[in-house]
Amino acid sequence: MSTPLTRALRPLRLLLPFVAIGMALVLFLTVGFLAFSPNLGGGRSNAAWCDTGISTATVGRGGGGATFETLSDEQKQNAAAIISVAKDMQLPPKAWLIALATAMQESTLRNIDYGDRDSLGLFQQRPSQGWGTPAQVTDPVYSSRIFYERLMEVPGWDSLPVTVAAQKVQRSGFPDAYAKWEGLAASLVQNIGDVANPTGCAPGTTGALPPGVAGAAIGFALGELGKPYVWGATGPDAYDCSGLLMRAYEAAGLTIPRVSRDQYKSGGHLPVRDVAPGDFLFYAHDPSDPSTIYHVTMYIGDGKMVEAPNKDHPVRVQPVPWEFSDLVPLATRPGTTPNPA
Repeated sequence: MSTPLTRALRPLRLLLPFVAIGMALVLFLTVGFLAFSPNLGGGRSNAAWCDTGISTATVGRGGGGATFETLSDEQKQNAAAIISVAKDMQLPPKAWLIALATAMQESTLRNIDYGDRDSLGLFQQRPSQGWGTPAQVTDPVYSSRIFYERLMEVPGWDSLPVTVAAQKVQRSGFPDAYAKWEGLAASLVQNIGDVANPTGCAPGTTGALPPGVAGAAIGFALGELGKPYVWGATGPDAYDCSGLLMRAYEAAGLTIPRVSRDQYKSGGHLPVRDVAPGDFLFYAHDPSDPSTIYHVTMYIGDGKMVEAPNKDHPVRVQPVPWEFSDLVPLATRPGTTPNPA
């Protein structure tokens, strides 16, 4: 039997199908917008990250310009021992790369009998921290094997950047220091281990800047916050925009040009919507003409950048002005392969 309440609700029941259709349409449009709108502030493309481990500008080189050719016979023999242990353990080349970069940072591949506190050997392992006896940690075979055993205990070690994986094993006070040896480590893997691509990443046109290098460069720049801007300065007490970025990447083991217009050409280009931490953003009087570039900053993630702006402001962190008309539409990933002309 119909009641006054049911009669009052009847028009609402008739509207329910239309409400449902409207909500479905809104959901469809929202998903479509999120899927296809450019991600100007996200700092990364949707492509899966592949840790190439090596910037094309540093392949074969390490900190201080060291190369495979400049290493001593002792260093090469120790590198061969590290690789041999890994092969015996049936570990992939990515593990060799991590171990070699670690040993270069800790001992420059010399089996030394001294170090910080009781640190000894190729990996500067400490007997007091459970790594083994002094005799064991100064044995290249034993020290390599226990390094690999500890590395295998790190969850997802094979998908981590080289410097991150090394730090999880070593727990160094300088976590980004391993990055500067990645290029030399790759050269050792190639020349001694006869493996050209230790990470297994497919090469790309632009490539990926090693996360360790980017992190080290960002860390250096953030350590200079508050220092004054001086035109032409390259530190350590003052910087201009390009001088700050040059020194930041120098600290990470990567040599880049001195001035902003040359820095624009120092690596592969990508749309600013795909920018990742460590990439360079540029301002120009005519954004379509790189010869008019007048300022460069480094993207640090979360929609922010670090820069040495002008004489009125010291080195600082600022939100990226994505809508600024002077922002050049292409960012540069320093040290990677330039795009074809």
